[in-house]
Amino acid sequence: MIFRAWHVEPILLGVCLLAGAHAFAASPEDPQSESTSKSPLPPDTPSTVRPVNWKSFAPNILHDQKSIWTFPSQLAHGEHWKPALGVTAAVGALVALDAYDTPYFGRTSAFSGFNRSFRGRNTALATAIVPATFYALGLVRKDSYTTQTSLLSAESAVDAEILAWVFETGTGRLRPENIPPGGNYANSWFKSYSSPLSGHGSFPSGHTIAAFSIATVFARRYGSHRWVPWVAYGAAGLVGFSRITLQAHFPSDVFTGAAFGYVISRYAVLRGR
Repeated sequence: MIFRAWHVEPILLGVCLLAGAHAFAASPEDPQSESTSKSPLPPDTPSTVRPVNWKSFAPNILHDQKSIWTFPSQLAHGEHWKPALGVTAAVGALVALDAYDTPYFGRTSAFSGFNRSFRGRNTALATAIVPATFYALGLVRKDSYTTQTSLLSAESAVDAEILAWVFETGTGRLRPENIPPGGNYANSWFKSYSSPLSGHGSFPSGHTIAAFSIATVFARRYGSHRWVPWVAYGAAGLVGFSRITLQAHFPSDVFTGAAFGYVISRYAVLRGR
C-alpha cells in the first residue's frame, strides 16, 4: 500500500511549514471576523480580548474551562439547543452503529500499512510538532501573529484534553481493541476501571479532539488561504480515521472528539478574535 512509505511526522511537519510560508506572504486575517460569528459561549468584546502569551496561558485556560463547563446552563435557558441536539443525535446514532461497523476493522488487514505509519505515538508527535514549529518560525521571523497562533492552538489542545480526560474517566468505555473477537461491542460503557489519572477510556478520542482543536485554530487564523482549512481538517481527519482502523476507538468516539475539538477552539479559545 502507498501508506507504507509514509511517515506521518514529516508529512504534517511539511504541511505546517508550507502553511507558514504562504501565510507570511499575505494577510493572515480570515475575511470572516470571529467577532461577528454567533457563538454558543459569551463573546469577548474588543476591550476584553485576552492577551496571548506565556504569562497569560494558564489564566486563559481557566477562563476557557469556566465557559466550557457552564455551557449546560445556557441550554437550560433555551439557548443553542438546536445545534446541541443535532450533535447529540448524531453521536447517539453512531453509538448505535458501533456494534455493527467496528468489528470490521478488527478483522481486516487492509489498513495494516496505514496503521504502521499512523500509529498512536506517531500521530501524537505530529500533532504536537505543528504548533511547536509555528512557534519557532514566529520567533525567527519576529511575527507575533504566528507565535500567538501557536499559543492559541496549544491552549485549545490543553482545554480539549481536559474535557476528554473527564469524559474518558467518567464513562469508562472499553476500547474496541479490549473487546475479544465475537465479544459484545454494544456493552462497552462503564467497563474500564483503570486509574483516573490515566484517562484510558475510549469516549471520546483524545488524539482526535487534540487534532481538531489545533486544526480549527489554524483553519480560522489562516482562513484567507482557502486551501489551509482543507489541509488542516484533512490532516486531523486522517488522525481520527487512524484511531478507528487501529481499533483504539469507536467511530462515535472519533466523531465526538472532532466535534468537541472544533467547538472548543471556535467558541471558547478564538471568540472575539
